[in-house]
Amino acid sequence: MNSRIPEAVNITACGDGLELRIGNAVRNIGIPPRPAILDQIDREMHKDEPDFKRLADVLGADVGIAGSLIKVANSPLFGGAKKVRSVSEALLMLGLTVTVKTVASLALRQMFPHVPSLERFWDSAARTARVSGWLVTHLQGRTGIMVDDAYTLGLFRDCGIPVLMIPFPEYPHILKQANQETTLAFTAIEDHLLSINHAMVGAELAKNWLLPNEIIQAIRHHHDASAIDGELFDLLTEPARRLIAIVQVAEYLIQMTSGLSQTQEWGKLGAACMSQLDISESELVALLEDCREVVASDE
Repeated sequence: MNSRIPEAVNITACGDGLELRIGNAVRNIGIPPRPAILDQIDREMHKDEPDFKRLADVLGADVGIAGSLIKVANSPLFGGAKKVRSVSEALLMLGLTVTVKTVASLALRQMFPHVPSLERFWDSAARTARVSGWLVTHLQGRTGIMVDDAYTLGLFRDCGIPVLMIPFPEYPHILKQANQETTLAFTAIEDHLLSINHAMVGAELAKNWLLPNEIIQAIRHHHDASAIDGELFDLLTEPARRLIAIVQVAEYLIQMTSGLSQTQEWGKLGAACMSQLDISESELVALLEDCREVVASDE
């Protein structure tokens, strides 16, 4: 497997030929295959009468996934008054759609057990997902976005990062440089130094793992302000644009209230995201105060 992609790709251009080149370039670095457990869940979901007991047995066979699924079901975002104590109860609490998206994110994490430096990355993704879901609920239906879609994008938005950690040992230094960039797009730094970026890789992984199209689009363009509110506005569906905005606002709330996950992205994307969600400056200040407990809580 080649560790370098020889030619940089302009991700804002359009056309089937370009998309084919992108797909081939991304696959050359090695996209993790879709986990078999997702296929098992899908088969059950498409039956007229899904067998929840069989699903619970399949999920319960993986101790890590079972424990994490119960933890998610008991989180403030999805949990009810009564605590979930088994995989079966977690399935009933979350439903099949949320379960398959949650299991996908857990399976992704399991694919990188030998990269200890990613622990903070997974924690950050879980925190972003939690606050994104809370934000959709807090805005009380104004976004037209489902809580579980915002939660899923929070988990998967940066899924290309762990994939790129393996073939590119210099990638952590590139991430640091991209995080400090105040003018150019985050992905432009990656494109310049690697000829590939985590948004391209993440979108290809999401596509291969059969995530919803609006999630794939949002992953692909989450660093592209012009696709949210600019000349490339028509490139994305409205749900994809709103998903990008929700998760970016959530990340900003986390940064401002906790000091964690510091980047320069709000300066480049914040205005477009607030416009997309019709959030005023005064409302943003109120959100900062309201979200403190959510940011601080455990997953």
